[in-house]
Amino acid sequence: MSDARLQNVSDTALWVAEYRAIETRREDAIFRDPYAEKLAGDRGKELVRSMGVASFAWPMIVRTAVMDEIILRSIEKDGVDCVVNLAAGLDARPYRLPLPKALRWIEVDLAPMIAFKEEKLRGEVPVCRLERVGADLADAAARRAVVEKVASQSQRVLVVTEGLLIYLPEAQVAELARDLSSSPAFHLWLTDLASPRLLKMLTRRLGKHLDAANAPFLFAPASGTKFFEAHGFREREFRSTFEEGWRLKRVMRGAWLFRFLGRLYPAKKREEMLRMGGIVLLGRAAARV
Repeated sequence: MSDARLQNVSDTALWVAEYRAIETRREDAIFRDPYAEKLAGDRGKELVRSMGVASFAWPMIVRTAVMDEIILRSIEKDGVDCVVNLAAGLDARPYRLPLPKALRWIEVDLAPMIAFKEEKLRGEVPVCRLERVGADLADAAARRAVVEKVASQSQRVLVVTEGLLIYLPEAQVAELARDLSSSPAFHLWLTDLASPRLLKMLTRRLGKHLDAANAPFLFAPASGTKFFEAHGFREREFRSTFEEGWRLKRVMRGAWLFRFLGRLYPAKKREEMLRMGGIVLLGRAAARV
């Protein structure tokens, strides 16, 4: 049996891949990722079991499904010719989504993660032009080199940071935003975002596991998506994870009570609750997208 403890932030990719495998095994799956089980492996299963986090699958599954929708729509409607997935982890979208063959898809992650993923997917064929770049996104020079290279080769880029920002300090998120906004090629940015209240709830439940792996949750700006406005991006679309869970029929236990009580709140409070966590599409603040 493998060591069933998170050892570093990269291990969280195994945990989330197992969530995608769990969804894929359902008869009524809202998406299918035929590569998730292979990528998660026995260690992914054991992490979810030993950490007792099976009940946390629903927001990750909702996030995956909603991001799938927005990515495909952005390619079709917004003319995106390149998708850059930062800290791509074990995401398999270039293999499983109906993407245009000519689309460039660039995955950026630490070199050991890329090597692990390439070994697991050996022999599998992506549906688009897939490239992988080994880089530490915490290294400003390496990050800017990636941004400059992508900008020189693409016209309309969609950046994806799924499950990344929450692990970064606020100053580093601001630096990343400024790097992306420095080039007009970066039109759209798709990410997930937590509120301070949600971060506290998650830390209370998962903090001991994350701290042991030196991967605490950090980023949850009190200003929400307005945080990005000073750094070149503005909110274009916000999808509440809770509301999208109702739409997709993937909700937490007791969600009906939460929803019922929410209807009793004043409108401002209700909006605050719905924006505790969500999937956000950002657009350049200085240009129309």
